[in-house]
Amino acid sequence: MRYLLMICADELAINGQDPAADAAMLADYGTWAEEMGKRGVLQGGERLRPTTDATTVSVKDGKVLASDGPFAETKEQIGGYFVVDCKDLDEAIEVASKLPGARHGSIEVRPIWEM
Repeated sequence: MRYLLMICADELAINGQDPAADAAMLADYGTWAEEMGKRGVLQGGERLRPTTDATTVSVKDGKVLASDGPFAETKEQIGGYFVVDCKDLDEAIEVASKLPGARHGSIEVRPIWEM
C-alpha cells in the first residue's frame, strides 16, 4: 500500500539554522533515501519551498479566490514529502521514524486513496 509521508516542522527554525547544520540534515535525508531506495519502498518525494511562497486557491460561488500563504496558520508547516510503498501501516511507521525530519518535527503518515 502506498503512503504519503508529510514532514511537518517549524520552518522558521529549520530555515534559520546554520549552513553546516542544514548540510548535515540534507546528508541525513540522502542517506535515508538511499536506504529506502535499496529496500524498494521509496517511490518519490520533494522538498517544498517555504509557506511564504504558497498560494491557496478556492472556488466560491463560481469565483476563483487566490490568497497568499498556506491553507492553515500553524506553528508547523509541511516542508516536504515522500511517497513510499509499504506492506502495511507498521512498515510505513517504521520507515517514517527513520526520516531525519522526525527528529526536529513530526511525520504525518497517510494512506493514499488509490483511484
